Amino acid sequence: MEGSAGPLGRGMTTSIRTHLRTLEALRPGRALALSASRLDIDLLPPLYEALRTLGPVERLAVVVQCRGGEANAARRIALLLHAFAERLTFVVPHHCTSAGTVLALAAHEIVAGPMAVFSPIGPHFPAEDDAGPAAIAPEDFRQCWRRLRDGFGPERPEAREKILQRLCDNVFPTTLTALHRSTRELERIGGEMLSLPLGAPPRETRAEIVSTLLYGFDSPACVLTADDLRRIGLPVVRDTALEAVAWDAGCELRRLAEPESRRDEDDHWHDAVIATAEAAQRRLRRPDAPAGRWEPAP
Repeated sequence: MEGSAGPLGRGMTTSIRTHLRTLEALRPGRALALSASRLDIDLLPPLYEALRTLGPVERLAVVVQCRGGEANAARRIALLLHAFAERLTFVVPHHCTSAGTVLALAAHEIVAGPMAVFSPIGPHFPAEDDAGPAAIAPEDFRQCWRRLRDGFGPERPEAREKILQRLCDNVFPTTLTALHRSTRELERIGGEMLSLPLGAPPRETRAEIVSTLLYGFDSPACVLTADDLRRIGLPVVRDTALEAVAWDAGCELRRLAEPESRRDEDDHWHDAVIATAEAAQRRLRRPDAPAGRWEPAP
């Protein structure tokens, strides 16, 4: 007998395919689940196969669960989804951070409930100084420069230049270059994602939204809510019936993959799920094998 997956996917469970059929009954169109610890390019072949089984559709609702990944993978996934759907809705029950937030920019509509978690999209790299923060982001340098400029003012250029030189001496030059390149790339990808939906906002509005997600928050680890995204201009809506089903689907996705599927560090684990109402697959990872293997999900 099938029942709810529960808060952490324990106990009696309902198959992810059943949850997707329920979503399809609530809204016209087809439904798909995409859950991954990290978005990467290797998700594309199984996603393409799942979309081929659905065929081109007028409306596609995608339950998205993601904790990060590659911005270029998010871009490629978004382009593939748009190739198969005229109208794309992302349903976010819980985590949709970093590259997941980049992916969400491509939606015509984002259905996000009270537990949905988004984030800024700025790149960050491991810090080179153990005495400082664990990671650095472009906004760290922007804020540092503003404080130098405002703190010393034009009357003390020598002091400002001395501290700036010390900053540059403690950060490897290629790190600064990589941060700049990654930031420019995210500006381009973010603008492109926002331009995909029909009736996309004007170029100036798209640039402002991307700039806010890159520079408008104190930390790349800042937790953003659905209301935060709505305030900066993204098409976030509430749908309590859809949110309830999506939450149960998200619990089942966490049971099928992510940390809950791993018993210890030496054990294999599943890190991604792609599912439709007809079939579901998840990716098996092993500590001794870099490439994952896709297998049917229960």
